[in-house]
Amino acid sequence: MTKKNPYDFTIIITVALLVMSGIIMVFSSSYSYSLVVLGDGYFYLKRILMWAIIGTFAMYFCAKFKYYKWPRYANAILLGSIVLLLLVLTPLGREVKGAQRWIGVGPITIMPSEIAKFAAIIFVSNSISKRKETLQYFIKGVVPYLLIAGMFFGLIYAQPDFSTAFVVVMIVVSMIFIGGMKLSHFIALGSVGVGALTSMLVYIFASGAGYKARRITAFIDPWADPTDSGFQAVQSLLALGSGGLFGRGLGRSVQKHFYLPEPQNDFIFSIIGEELGFIGGVTIIILFTILIWRGIRIALSAPDLHSCLMATGITTMIIVQVIINIAVATSSMPVTGMPLPFISFGGNALVVFMACMGILLNISRYIHIDRS
Repeated sequence: MTKKNPYDFTIIITVALLVMSGIIMVFSSSYSYSLVVLGDGYFYLKRILMWAIIGTFAMYFCAKFKYYKWPRYANAILLGSIVLLLLVLTPLGREVKGAQRWIGVGPITIMPSEIAKFAAIIFVSNSISKRKETLQYFIKGVVPYLLIAGMFFGLIYAQPDFSTAFVVVMIVVSMIFIGGMKLSHFIALGSVGVGALTSMLVYIFASGAGYKARRITAFIDPWADPTDSGFQAVQSLLALGSGGLFGRGLGRSVQKHFYLPEPQNDFIFSIIGEELGFIGGVTIIILFTILIWRGIRIALSAPDLHSCLMATGITTMIIVQVIINIAVATSSMPVTGMPLPFISFGGNALVVFMACMGILLNISRYIHIDRS
């Protein structure tokens, strides 16, 4: 190994700003709900602070833990993730608002789909780095990883959670592509994927039944049914539109007062736009852009294929989730549940994201790039 360099200071500062922004916005967006429904206006604030502290320790540990030691635990992490996903479908799984995505033991809840992202990054990056030459062959090289992605997709989709399942697939595909997959195979795979997704959407829309069909209809014209299927999209657009350039002011959102569902989670970007305006929303996007840029720089400058693929998977995870969350908030795609990294309320997600940032920081110590 090359001589260790300092940690990437830009990542540390950017993550700190995003997490602090998230804590502030979670408190602001959740106060009314937690006060009226839970009897404690500080309920979500106390929980997100606790998870932020745990996430900080996870980030510190992963930053100190040498990245090239992760392969020792890759198989165990993959197996543990699969077991947890299976347990979600048993009586241990907890159902909330029609979705069974958590495992609960007393007051402690775990969201295995978040751990699945981490497991996919660790296992696939290690596996590809050991058998890179096989990726030139579709059947014996690419298909095994597609089966892994399909397994994760099926287990997570069964919860049901299509958006998270899609993120895991994108993480795996990005690592396969960077690992050495033929461009012709990638184009063919992408064409099949787009065709399958299009067919599924057409089928759902044509059937006209179920919440999925209503979501697609609401996406096409949310104002056609603003009190039912289009309610979330309409309230999100009202929040963003009423914020203007500089916003109503921190804590002065109207839509968070039982108008916009999940204001502290899936639609937190809408509250940012309402309270901090266009300037606040753009600032958050700029911070994510900086973080993604550093992730790409680290992946390009990584000392070996294994670290390159880990950085690729982590950066892909951030890119996909940011795009989906903001697209949903701006009604640029049908409504689906997807937290905004580091910002939305969600303890498991925050810890996983901060742990992944720790891995990026550790890799950054073995490369030579501009750290200003």
